[in-house]
Parts: sequence; C-alpha cells; structure tokens
Amino acid sequence: MTSISVEQAKTGNIGVALSDSSTGVIEFHPCSPQVVDMKIILPFLVIAVLCMPAAAQAACYADYKAKQDAPLRLHYGVAKISGDCTPASADRELQARLAQAGWTLLNVVSVFDENGLAERKESAGPHFLRY
Repeated sequence: MTSISVEQAKTGNIGVALSDSSTGVIEFHPCSPQVVDMKIILPFLVIAVLCMPAAAQAACYADYKAKQDAPLRLHYGVAKISGDCTPASADRELQARLAQAGWTLLNVVSVFDENGLAERKESAGPHFLRY
C-alpha cells in the first residue's frame, strides 16, 4: 500500500496513491446478501416514495359567494378543491362547477384544509360541499 506524504495531502496531489493497483480493491458480488436484500426492499421503497405526494397533500376546501339572476339569489358555500390549494385555482374550478348549475361565482372568500370545515358547515347550509 502506498503511503501519502504530508506534502501530497496538503497540495491534493495524491495521484500516485490513487493509481497504485497494489492497494486493496473493493469487490462487488451481485449475489451478495446485501444486493439480494436491496432487490427485496427496493419495490417497497419505490411504492412508498410514489405514495408520499398523495399522502402529503392535505385536502383543500374553499368558501365562496355565488349568485343567480332573475330572480336575484345569493348563496355562501363550501366546496372541495382538487387542484392547487390557492384562491386562483379555487376560482377557476368553482366558476366551471357553479356555471353548470346556473350560478355565477362572485368571489372565493378563502381556501383552507379540513380543520376549517366544521366552523363553516352551518353557515353554508345546503351548499356545504354541494358543488
């Protein structure tokens, strides 16, 4: 085994030591117990990594105000949002949903997670998670 002098270590010039083939070589055996264990564990790790984004993304909800004309009717509601949990995303999603039922979205009041559902349920009444 080639030794490295202090001067070589200071300058980073350790090419001689790296090119010395008489030093120990790390061998890789494809049938070693470690490789077999990795082949068994790897599919489970892949599944776990693929499931993390879905588990990490909490449910998103938006409360909103909408109207209908002739006769004028207004309502406050709460809806689950499937896109990004932002007011802009909720706005786009709710405009389409409400238009199908003949409503016009006035504004998205806020977006929130499931922790805000209970306090808004009574206020939303029949429009709680309807659209």
